Amino acid sequence: MHIEENISLKPYNTFSIDALASFFISVSSIDELKQVLVLKEYPNKLILGGGSNMLLTKDFKGLVIHINIKGIEIVSENDNFVTIKACAGENWHEFVLWCIDNDFGGIENLSLIPGNVGTAPIQNIGAYGVELKDTFVSCEALSLESQTLKTFTKADCNFGYRNSIFKQQAKGKYIITSVTFILSKKKHKLHVNYGAITSQLKTMHVIQPTIQDVSKAVIAIRESKLPNPKEIGNSGSFFKNPVISKSNFDKLLQDFSDIPSYPVSVGEVKVPAGWLIEKAGFKGKQFGNYGIHKEQALVLVNYGNAKGSDILNLSKLIQKTVKRLFGISIEAEVNIL
Repeated sequence: MHIEENISLKPYNTFSIDALASFFISVSSIDELKQVLVLKEYPNKLILGGGSNMLLTKDFKGLVIHINIKGIEIVSENDNFVTIKACAGENWHEFVLWCIDNDFGGIENLSLIPGNVGTAPIQNIGAYGVELKDTFVSCEALSLESQTLKTFTKADCNFGYRNSIFKQQAKGKYIITSVTFILSKKKHKLHVNYGAITSQLKTMHVIQPTIQDVSKAVIAIRESKLPNPKEIGNSGSFFKNPVISKSNFDKLLQDFSDIPSYPVSVGEVKVPAGWLIEKAGFKGKQFGNYGIHKEQALVLVNYGNAKGSDILNLSKLIQKTVKRLFGISIEAEVNIL
């Protein structure tokens, strides 16, 4: 066990914020994780996965535990379906590509989402009409209190839109160590009617798409709209798309006839936060070394050496302005630390 001191977390968060960890260790097994969790000389601990859904606003005065547990295993399969267990430290996109290479379908719409497998269930990641819960079977998580493993079924996780038990009752109580999925082996059910997938497939001259084609289309769309975190610091979509009542939406239509929406239930609709932010005049705005991406208003970016507090203050300004103009509260997807 090797604990380092005064380590920059810049390589470990996709916003590329240069915050310092007083102490740092990367763990590659559950046994090692258990040993670290019981170290009483480090009472203040922070669990770090892929660092894609967090904004560091200050140095961390404690021990950062980086989850680097790897492994992908086929648990069971039949002619139609395969059950796969992926460890928490696996990169999410690389896991998606592994599944596609093996012609396992169900998560191709979730291609190129940043982060690791272990953090994916926490906010029930989703894109282009598909959510993690659609293929989720269960996950194993280590209790911080007892250092014992617990299995959470789909029902246990209480998944919602960018939400789960791990953001509610179980927040800060467990570390997900692996996730199990059920994927199709044939007769894949494709989801191509959300967003720009259909038009992108036409551009690619694809008439009868495969899961490989859908993944390529999603990657092309995301690369055209979203900055690569390796080039420009960001955490993908900073805000959730708000869900509002149909009656409120109808009132907004009177002043904003072009406002888009997606039905959620009989009395509710989802409004794209990116549209609200762009309409509020923020898209492409730059404030020194940080700002809002020119192609996607949902994405706040660090152009270089920005402070986390700068980006946090910008997000608050956006929320305040959207609330004033539209009467809609937009909520941050990322964790503010």
